Amino acid sequence: MIAKPKILVARAIFPEALAKLEESFEVRSNQADVVFTPEELKQELASVVGALVTGSERIDAHALSEAKQLKIVANISVGYNNFDIPAISAAGVMATNTPDVLTDTTADFGFALLMATARRMTESEHWLRAGSWTKWSIVNNPLGVDVSHSTIGIIGMGRIGQGIAKRALGFGMKVIYHNRNRLSETDEKTCQATYVSKEELLSTADHVILVLPYTPENHHTIGAQEIDLMKPTATLINIARGGIVDDGALAQALQTGKIFAAGLDVFEGEPNVNPQLLELSNVVLAPHIASSTEKTRRAMVDLAVENLRAAIDGKKPPSLINAEVFRD
Repeated sequence: MIAKPKILVARAIFPEALAKLEESFEVRSNQADVVFTPEELKQELASVVGALVTGSERIDAHALSEAKQLKIVANISVGYNNFDIPAISAAGVMATNTPDVLTDTTADFGFALLMATARRMTESEHWLRAGSWTKWSIVNNPLGVDVSHSTIGIIGMGRIGQGIAKRALGFGMKVIYHNRNRLSETDEKTCQATYVSKEELLSTADHVILVLPYTPENHHTIGAQEIDLMKPTATLINIARGGIVDDGALAQALQTGKIFAAGLDVFEGEPNVNPQLLELSNVVLAPHIASSTEKTRRAMVDLAVENLRAAIDGKKPPSLINAEVFRD
């Protein structure tokens, strides 16, 4: 009897998906969902040919140092800043992610976070729960800022950014954007979006939403200097990655009223959150849940499994990041 290939499932996944994997592979699973230490991860990768991982697993030269049989690390995420791509490629390992399947869900959430921030939804709920509704007056309850017919500035105009732009059109918003590469004329027309410099976007937009990938170059794309360019009535929404925003500088700006409010789904050093942010009422906080619907998370797992199976079978995975390591 031919032995089944050994794989690692580094975090808990849906039981049905795990059972399906066990039909084809010898699976080392982590349904207890305890995050591996770097040393534990290195040991786990040493004996497998493939691994399903998430953003909590840092795949770098150390993690791969004993992974002599490893063919693929399949991220259950569209972002892959947990991957050291040069180190993974140097080890001859394929790296994949899960694009497309979470575009609409994430764009929906980005717009929901924008609405909640602009209209002070969480602050208003706390106000209600505290019994303050009895003190209601025209000016006493939490007053928000308008979304309809305002200007939205999108930094990062990939699939998700374009999805947000299309949703903004339903609110009669003017869409401006900044991106490393300008969209095609056709895509700009579809989104009714105008390309501007980052400085113009920050100084013009009523609502700034960040949807760009994390790279060393994008670290602290928004810091104190950039926040100083924004309107005092503006909101800042981050559904991109922690580290895109200098959370300390943002906390100071929110505390001093340099901008109106912020909505954050991602944080520097998550799951830890800057304690200054936790003390502020004009920030809406979410625990990195932009793709968190059952349908979408199942689709992400399915795509990651498809990538893993393809690589182990000697085929090119559908969402291969480092194509240079694939040998047909």
